[in-house]
Amino acid sequence: MLDATYAEAAPKPDVARLDFSDLRAALAAGWRDFTRAPQFGLFFALVYALGGFAMVKLSLGHVASVLTLSLGFPLIAPFAAVGLYVVSRRLARGERLAFLGRNGVLIRVWRERARQIPWIGAIIVIYFLFYTFFAHMLFAVFLGPRALINISEGLTALMTPAGYRMIAAQLLFGAAVALLLYALTVVSIPFALDREVDFITAMLTSLAVVRQNPVVMLAWAALLAGLLLAAMLPWFLGLLIALPVLGHATWHLYERALIHPPESRPSPAGQEGP
Repeated sequence: MLDATYAEAAPKPDVARLDFSDLRAALAAGWRDFTRAPQFGLFFALVYALGGFAMVKLSLGHVASVLTLSLGFPLIAPFAAVGLYVVSRRLARGERLAFLGRNGVLIRVWRERARQIPWIGAIIVIYFLFYTFFAHMLFAVFLGPRALINISEGLTALMTPAGYRMIAAQLLFGAAVALLLYALTVVSIPFALDREVDFITAMLTSLAVVRQNPVVMLAWAALLAGLLLAAMLPWFLGLLIALPVLGHATWHLYERALIHPPESRPSPAGQEGP
């Protein structure tokens, strides 16, 4: 196996024109992959969910813990997604699935630490910290610094005209931040897994997919948000199904969104053995 450090960069793919039938096909394929290998979907969903619960439980009321865990938790999501993408790719190729062993799924996820996925995770961390800082700044601008210190006063201040304006500003800012992060990552993580490509190129390509297919990709974002919200209602138990199905589906949407040149092959670091 060649060292990924010296692997030749993959040729730039073309961005496909998507329609709503692609979303339906991706969801159907995601459900099919989950039902064919449910143990993997449930495992990675549990890793993601338990990571979130741990962050909330351990960081409650401790600023230092919040910062420490918030730096680590955004890295869980990309690697959990990578595990689902690996499973989908191997199912499509008819390859053997196992957690461990020479070509186990977890071993394949572990190898990604030396490639581009950690850089995408780092961008998510920086983005998260920027959003947290700016959200606090909006709170202080509209309601004053005392609202950040005295929680009871802050809650009362929300029920005022200034509080309503702050909520509206937070919603608009949060939506804009979430949309940009979605555009940068929806295709970049599977692309960085599948091909030998740097993280900046992967994220710009993801942005190009959204720009080329704004209606379809915005519909996909709304569908992701709606299904995940619905999955949280029954004590978060629905996430055990929704997360893996949507993860598998995202891989299949990536395959439809990018048209790789005929001579383009998966990266040496990303090639799967028998």
